[in-house]
Amino acid sequence: MEETWQYTVVSRDDEKEQRARKRLLGFGFHLIGYFIVMAGIFLVNQSQGTDPTKFIILLVGWGSVLALHAAFVMGLFSVFSDRNK
Repeated sequence: MEETWQYTVVSRDDEKEQRARKRLLGFGFHLIGYFIVMAGIFLVNQSQGTDPTKFIILLVGWGSVLALHAAFVMGLFSVFSDRNK
């Protein structure tokens, strides 16, 4: 029995698209995790009746990192990358 091998040629555009999909999926998990954790912290904070300052600091701190992740996924940092050349 003769084996035949098939090779698929992956173009540079396909590789870019795959990387973009992977970045978008990672951002989606990051966003979902952010909302789940913040909802949990909010509920704990409300049930204990503590000062919301720590919650606000966590909300803004993680939110700013999430915003940077969103900017990376959208390609706003591609200006600094040599991959485009």
